[in-house]
Amino acid sequence: MNSHQSVKLIKFADDTTLIGLISNGDETAYRREVARLVSWCGHNNLQLNAQKTVEMIVDFRKVTAPLPPLALMDSPITIVDSFRFLGTTITRDLKWEPTISSLIKKAQQRMFFLRKLRKLKLPPRMLAQFYTAIIESILAPLSGTD
Repeated sequence: MNSHQSVKLIKFADDTTLIGLISNGDETAYRREVARLVSWCGHNNLQLNAQKTVEMIVDFRKVTAPLPPLALMDSPITIVDSFRFLGTTITRDLKWEPTISSLIKKAQQRMFFLRKLRKLKLPPRMLAQFYTAIIESILAPLSGTD
């Protein structure tokens, strides 16, 4: 469906992500792909929800100029500083901290249950199995050992 090499369309289940590289301030290809996506959805009986659609702009230039707002079916699209994509928080400065903080919080919550099980005198082997299945499984992607 993509017609321009600087724009990438990613579809996963009922979520669609359109990524556009805008060079030299020319966002023509990006906006054309948005229009093509809207048209394709219309022709394939798929409904886009403008209220659930967001745009995030990652721009590392020293001097930035505001881009004209993007509209989807005549509804303005909200510009956000971050969003969740397949369990990962992506921020406009591309920092990992929000994702790592979220995983650490989830691991700490699960450690609570491990301590409760230890207090109930579960055998060490069962505690290790609980740890591996419930806690290590969310931390392994951080260490690159999944």
